Amino acid sequence: MSKELRNLAIIAHVDHGKTTLVDAMFKQSGIFRDNQQVDTCAMDYNDLERERGITILAKCTSFLWKDIKFNIIDTPGHADFGGEVERILSMVDGVLLLVDAAEGPMPQTKFVLTKALSLGLKPIVVVNKIDKQDARVNEVIDEVFDLFVALGANEEQLDFPIIYASGRNGWAALSLEDERKDLSPLLDKIVSHIPAPKVDESAPFKMLVTMLDYDQYLGRVLTGKILSGTADVNESVHALRGDKVVENAKLTKLLSFEGLKRIPIEHAQCGDIVAIAGLSTATVADTICSISVTEPIKAIPVDPPTLSMVFSINDSPLGGQEGKKLTSRVIWDRLQKEAEGNISISIKKSDAQDCFEVSGRGELQLGILIETMRREGFELSISRPHVLYKMDEATGAKLEPMEELYVDVDDEFTGAVVEKITLRKGNMVDMRPSGSGKTRLKFLIPTRGLIGYYSEFLTDTRGSGIMNRSFCGYEPYKGPIEDRNKGVLISNSNGSAVPYALFFLEERGTLFVNPGDPVYEGMIIGENNKGNDLDVNPTKTKQLTNMRASGKDDNIKLSPPRVITLEQALSYIQDDELVEVTPTCIRLRKRYLDAITRKKMSRQEK
Repeated sequence: MSKELRNLAIIAHVDHGKTTLVDAMFKQSGIFRDNQQVDTCAMDYNDLERERGITILAKCTSFLWKDIKFNIIDTPGHADFGGEVERILSMVDGVLLLVDAAEGPMPQTKFVLTKALSLGLKPIVVVNKIDKQDARVNEVIDEVFDLFVALGANEEQLDFPIIYASGRNGWAALSLEDERKDLSPLLDKIVSHIPAPKVDESAPFKMLVTMLDYDQYLGRVLTGKILSGTADVNESVHALRGDKVVENAKLTKLLSFEGLKRIPIEHAQCGDIVAIAGLSTATVADTICSISVTEPIKAIPVDPPTLSMVFSINDSPLGGQEGKKLTSRVIWDRLQKEAEGNISISIKKSDAQDCFEVSGRGELQLGILIETMRREGFELSISRPHVLYKMDEATGAKLEPMEELYVDVDDEFTGAVVEKITLRKGNMVDMRPSGSGKTRLKFLIPTRGLIGYYSEFLTDTRGSGIMNRSFCGYEPYKGPIEDRNKGVLISNSNGSAVPYALFFLEERGTLFVNPGDPVYEGMIIGENNKGNDLDVNPTKTKQLTNMRASGKDDNIKLSPPRVITLEQALSYIQDDELVEVTPTCIRLRKRYLDAITRKKMSRQEK
């Protein structure tokens, strides 16, 4: 017997409480036993998602409420993972727009909402965290309405219902005066406002693949929404890509979502979101359908990558000592696997030997890929990120990707932030007070102007500033941007860093290494106070003599070194430098380790 269905996505900015609200829905729908131990943020099951507090992968889940099956997709909140968002919106019939009662709609909210409104999806606005002390509910609702108007919402979409909620406390209400008991008002509103999927059960089976992952027992698992017909286990199907048949196969497994799990089923109804196994070649954006079908489903185009990096083997003297996956063949296979499931990433072999160019939406997306690979045991050398330019076909002018940058900063730091962003070719388009002594600034800035700026921004605002960005299109090239204004300290010998040597190097700049850390010729061990690079010897020891001297046995006290994260390292390096990534360490190095070779190459480039 077919169940009534509701397919919806949750759209929200990073840390606005999206995953927490889904957890509360699970508990109140009876997915978990009363005595079951449940993690908070159960849908963020990826280690990186738990550590960073953001959703990276789109995830589908399901539960029953009053005999209606809810298929809910948790969407990433960051624009770098927009490729995920665009695909999954094709599976749903409505969206929950979740906004923080204090922060209001933010850039990533705008990014995903634009996609949803253009598809004609019906929204429900949920104002979350209304129990916060700095909540400004009425102003936030006005901001949401203004955002809908600015994004070209139609009259039906502008007449959106508003739900007031606290995901952490597990309640929702239709007005601020209503009883705050459970999430029933929200779930009932979803049933009444978001339509059931429009389907044709009598037509042949058709499904568009929107997600791909791997199961250690089933192999490749393809997830999508059944747009017409029904599916049965062992049914013969073929995969279409454009006008071509990619492969013929049988549906060896049909899987339905129930809570956080996938459970095997024998029959899948039209309009349901299911996962299938048994196909070895079909991938994201392909159409899986009955043998009689020859017309594929049109896939939603994905915005192109804006940033690229070069991945290469780790050829440093310490290469192979910490990781197990070292060769270019293994790295290429892993990158191909990533590109197959994530269509917003593209890869190609570079002209240089053992080098691969990887393009994506932004530093965060590529940083997540690198971090995932290092945890899998890979050793890599990563180049500085470069933006991908376009040429204007009409004028022949060079175009570069632009970003909308939103900055929330204390009033006292506004001047410093505006000055720094202006130097990076940013153009301020809006400035308004946001309450509590803070100012919200909006800029249009080239993507390359933001590479390496975040750490500088945190320093300028003493860690209190919030910066958010989203891709907004291409504009004519804005001219050169000044690079890092300080040089680096480069090791000129191999060995281990010695406290005696580091003590005398501290006056030259900021160190990146601890005493006892392995170093090698060409490795960057610190930042020079001046603008030039300086070759130093961090392995120099004190000469032993048989003469006694006052103070000879004094303890050497060193300042703690600067700890550099992967994102900071990628934004810090210059064109002639690389980030060495291993499962245990992140090191900075020069592209050419030998000092004489570095001088030759710098002369040639000039």
